Amino acid sequence: MIQIIAVGKLKEKATKALVDEYAKRLSAYTKLEIVEVADEPNSQLEDSKVKFLEGERILRQIKKDSYVVLLDLRGKQFDSEGLAKKIEEINTYHSSNITFIIGGSLGVSDEVKNSADLLWKLSELTFPHNLVRILLLEQIYRSYKILNHEPYHK
Repeated sequence: MIQIIAVGKLKEKATKALVDEYAKRLSAYTKLEIVEVADEPNSQLEDSKVKFLEGERILRQIKKDSYVVLLDLRGKQFDSEGLAKKIEEINTYHSSNITFIIGGSLGVSDEVKNSADLLWKLSELTFPHNLVRILLLEQIYRSYKILNHEPYHK
C-alpha cells in the first residue's frame, strides 16, 4: 500500500483531476491512500511553531508498520529505475506499506524528519506543492510500470 501524506488541500480542479487520474492508474498495482492534513493558518506564529503543529498532524497519520519516505531537499536523488528498485527493496525487506510525506511550505519539524526512514530529494528544482503531489504520483506509477516490465514513455 502507498500512503501519501500532504500538508494542505488541493484547490484547483485541473490538479485534482490529474491526481485522480494517477490514483486510478495506480489502483491496478497497489492500494493508494492520500491524506491531506491542514496547513497552519495562523501566520502570527513563529516558523518553528508552524512546523511543529503541522508535524503533529502528519505524525498522527503515519501507520505503525509503514516505511516512511520524506520528500526533503537534503535527501537522496533517484532516477526512475532507481526509485523503482528502492520501492521493490522496501516492499521486500522492510514493509508492504510505504508512506510518502510532502511537508508544508516551511518544511517539516525535526520530529517528522526523525520519523523518516528515507529522505528523498525529488529534484534540484523548486515546485509548488500541488505539482509535487502530481510528480510524486507519476513517479510512483512509473515505478510500478518498470517493476512489472510494462512499457512507459521515456
